Amino acid sequence: MNFDPTTATDAYISGLGEEALALAAAYTAGNHWILLWGIIVPIIVTAILVRTRLLERIAHRLAGRRFFIRVFSLSAVFVVASTLLEFPFWLYADWWRESQYGRTNQPLTDHLTQLALGLVLSSVIAGLVLTGVYAFLARTGKAWWLWSGALGSCAVVFLILLSPTFIEPLFNDFEPVPDGEVKEAVEELASQAGIPSDRIFIFNGSRQSNNFTANVSGIGASARIAISDVALGDASLGEVKAVTGHEIGHYVLGHMWYSVAVLCGLIVSALFLAQLLFTPVAKFFGASGDITDPATLPVLVFILATLMSLAQPLNNAVTRMNESAADAYSLNTVKLPDALASALVKTAEYRNPRPGALQEWLFYTHPSVERRVKMAMDWKAEH
Repeated sequence: MNFDPTTATDAYISGLGEEALALAAAYTAGNHWILLWGIIVPIIVTAILVRTRLLERIAHRLAGRRFFIRVFSLSAVFVVASTLLEFPFWLYADWWRESQYGRTNQPLTDHLTQLALGLVLSSVIAGLVLTGVYAFLARTGKAWWLWSGALGSCAVVFLILLSPTFIEPLFNDFEPVPDGEVKEAVEELASQAGIPSDRIFIFNGSRQSNNFTANVSGIGASARIAISDVALGDASLGEVKAVTGHEIGHYVLGHMWYSVAVLCGLIVSALFLAQLLFTPVAKFFGASGDITDPATLPVLVFILATLMSLAQPLNNAVTRMNESAADAYSLNTVKLPDALASALVKTAEYRNPRPGALQEWLFYTHPSVERRVKMAMDWKAEH
């Protein structure tokens, strides 16, 4: 009897059941509406900050202070104020809605604690970077966007380097894979790829999410592979091998560098366009048209954030390409197409496996589960 990849793919996806597929479609569609609202909400927040002249009043009080203190303080106040204004929306999106769909069991108090920690980190990091941006605005004239783009790119690389060692452990616990057949299998795959076994960890991802997931973070010597305890506890040995092979693919193929290059290019492009758009956008909000004035920071950040959001389909296209390459790496090295397919189907619980072409192009950071399972079944048929 001939093996038909299309029929096998349909069996995997349909095996979820109509109710689960409908729930996944509703959850995914809601996430996409949240992304769109994530552009609208900042318009309201920016208007409030500009109309209340909060930063102008603080800038007036700090007029006699040194440049660094004045700009860093304004930047930190902006981050805190905008976060508080957006708090109801993101509490709904990141916690309440996730709880309703069964995607998280995180207590509200823990969520708020981690949110506060993230706010402190964001305030400090944004304060430092934005102080540099306004220093370039004051000293380099119309070339400020190029210098600021270089600064932003360096900050991105620096944060990615620091993240696995200093930032991520603030939110999750990372431990070596425990002794047993899973550890032996993972270490064997790592050894074949030339990856030190101490670069693979499990983390308590269940603290924030019930999603079946794993990831690669860091670059160079700081790069590591991390598998959520949800995936480790809900997967067969074959699925663990297939998923680990996929993440090793990201590691070996250097996909983090692709992501860094795209992000840095987007940052520089957004800063260049911000220079062109600042005056009319500031006029729209009723703010001063002086881009060098730190009190107009809400307008500048709004422009940059909106441009980065609009560029998301481009970034998504790159990540989908990387995800397909990592799937191919797993198939060609681990050679467990059914294990990879069954693991992918578990991610369909929170990602509609059968999106429309436009929906996938606009919003999906990964190829659709149906497309990825079909790739695995095609590989199986070929081999």
